[in-house]
This record gives sequence, C-alpha cells and structure tokens, in this order.
Amino acid sequence: MTLARPDLAEQALEGLVHAEAYRAVRPMHCAVPVVALRAEADAASEQIDELIYGEAFDMLDARGELVWGRARRDGVVGWIPASALSTGAPAPTHRIASPSAALPLNALIVERAAGVKEEDLTPVGRFEKDPLAVAERLLGVPHSPGARSSVATDGSGLIQQALYACGLPGPRHSDQQAELGVAVERSQALRGDLVVWLAPAGNHAWTGHSAFMLDQGHVLHATGHHGAVVVEAFGEADARYRAGGFSAPVFRRLQA
Repeated sequence: MTLARPDLAEQALEGLVHAEAYRAVRPMHCAVPVVALRAEADAASEQIDELIYGEAFDMLDARGELVWGRARRDGVVGWIPASALSTGAPAPTHRIASPSAALPLNALIVERAAGVKEEDLTPVGRFEKDPLAVAERLLGVPHSPGARSSVATDGSGLIQQALYACGLPGPRHSDQQAELGVAVERSQALRGDLVVWLAPAGNHAWTGHSAFMLDQGHVLHATGHHGAVVVEAFGEADARYRAGGFSAPVFRRLQA
C-alpha cells in the first residue's frame, strides 16, 4: 500500500523510502462502473482490489495499456487499464446509495451519470446508520476474490462497502478490519459486530476473512464456499476457516 518500487516512488516519499527516481502523481478518476486493480502489469495477474466509478486514482507510471498507481479511497497500489480512467479527481457531490442502481453502491458522482435515477443518489456527507442493514441488502451478490462492490465482492470488500455507506472507516483488508472498534468476547458478540479470521502466512494478497455477526448463532458474509453473500451458521463458518489454517476469530464492536 506504499506507492514505491526500487526504481520509482511518488515524490511525497522522497527522503522516506529509497528509489532510483521520484515523480509527482497524476490525479485520475474511474470512468467506468467498476474495474479490476491487479498486482502486476499483466491483465491475467491476481486481482487485488477494484476501482469504482468516480473514485480517484493517483497514477505514477504506465506500461502499455496499463497504468500503475494508488486507489486513493482505500490506499491499495496496483495496475489498472488506462481506458478505465479520466483525467483529474473532481470532488463528488453525491454518491450512489442503492445497490440496485445503474452504478455500484458508493460510486461517487460529480455530474449526473447516464441511467442514474434521482432516488438512487444521496448527497456526499449524508450516511446510513447501520452497516449490517446495508450488507443485508447485498445478500445474493456473487463472491469474487479481490472484488469490493455491489456487483461482486469478497469478504472484506463487503464489510468495507457497508462501512463506507455509513461514513465509517473502511480499510480494505481483514487484518486492518480486525483493528477497528473495540474487542469483545464471543459470548458478548451482538448483531452488527465484526468477526475476523486472520489467514495463515502465505503468498497471497488477502489477509483473512471478515463477516458481520447477524445474531449469536449466524454470520452474514461474502464467501467463496457458497459463492455469494449469504447468511451462515457461525459454527459452520468457524469450523471451516479453522480447518483451513485460519486463526481463532476475533470480535470487534464498531461503536463502543
């Protein structure tokens, strides 16, 4: 999540990290509904994140049809098709508040986009109150590793988008989400608390699996096992992740 390589780093990091050259970023923004952000300058490489319509992207380098930079909203660094971007990072006035709109939930709007209805918009700065209620509206959305939208999502992406809709910090990765709020015991877990299973070390971009507690016996999450955002018995999910080498779950209350 640092915009730096041995050969090139953003100018703001000069004196902080070593690189052969430093360069100012070029502000861009996403001009398509959603596009994959990849780990390498290869359209077939691992998808590590996504950019959603209107989100800013700080471009630093280009290689063929791909550009390298940072997704400003969640800080992930990777490669994205230049064709998905437009110049500049204008301040949005509205965001998409409906998961069934023509653009993904939490897309950022400067000027009215084609097909977007008035009832699907809410002014920037006006938020929902209950992240779990937002996530419940995404039941059935397909699971896809590296995705983070109402079109498709992974586990931490679902949590992130629900938090964004409520004006709360939405880190991209499960290990970051495991630091949100305050810790609670399993016996104290309530509806809307986060539960995170941290992943074993390995050569992968993901750091664990995140879910919402629906009640004492169930979680709501995006899971590859079921291929979608689903409600599942907590015990079944817990047994599966622990059998896969994940750590015992941690429980976090977003608002003490």
